[in-house]
Amino acid sequence: MKGILEFDLNDKDDIEAHLRCAKSLDMALAINDILEYVRSKAKYSEEETIEIEVVKDEIHSILCRRDIDLDYLIS
Repeated sequence: MKGILEFDLNDKDDIEAHLRCAKSLDMALAINDILEYVRSKAKYSEEETIEIEVVKDEIHSILCRRDIDLDYLIS
């Protein structure tokens, strides 16, 4: 069995759909990295709470390391 995805790379919507497919593994890995970060912070942090801005900055950093630009993938 085969599955073939076809995109018209002259069409803006198809370009975005193609990029989403092409970046799906990176996005899955980034989600895993984020979950691991939150789990480790919750388990090993001396503090009772984690600042939202710190978590937001780390999520942004993880996405950048995985070369995921949400503004480019979601319009």
